[in-house]
Amino acid sequence: MEYLIKSVELSIHNKNWYSALTLALTLPDIAGKIEYPNLSSGKRYIQWFENYMMDSYKSNIGPKRTEHIFLTGNDCYALRCAYLHEGKSDIVEQRVRDVLEDFEFLIPSNGWKIHNNQKNNKLQLQVDIFCQDILNGINKWLKDSSSDPEKKNKLNGFLKIYELK
Repeated sequence: MEYLIKSVELSIHNKNWYSALTLALTLPDIAGKIEYPNLSSGKRYIQWFENYMMDSYKSNIGPKRTEHIFLTGNDCYALRCAYLHEGKSDIVEQRVRDVLEDFEFLIPSNGWKIHNNQKNNKLQLQVDIFCQDILNGINKWLKDSSSDPEKKNKLNGFLKIYELK
């Protein structure tokens, strides 16, 4: 998993946003398969998101400090499906979606931070922050899983790319 994490970090560093986003959206699939092997792909992705990323996508807003969830596990999974299978940000046709209809990803610019900005049913996310939030969730999950020998064994079984020497 470490080389996948480093690949996302390198893509962010090199401003290779599509690569960073593509790989970042696959990481919860991988972690979810190890964490919840008996659940379907969608259910394990959603469960993993809710356990390891949800805190980054909810906030108390307004004068009454009402809790608002910007991104649910269902909507993130719908994004994953729309983007990885169709190259789209529009999730209207995704069965599993909750509230959102579309996403807009923004590149970091001149110190501005535009993230978790929701207008109606469209959510703006800053691509580097979103990818880093996924990495933070993965790192937390790895820490939680570090003492489980079965999970460690599965992590060691990943595809590797070798350098010829």
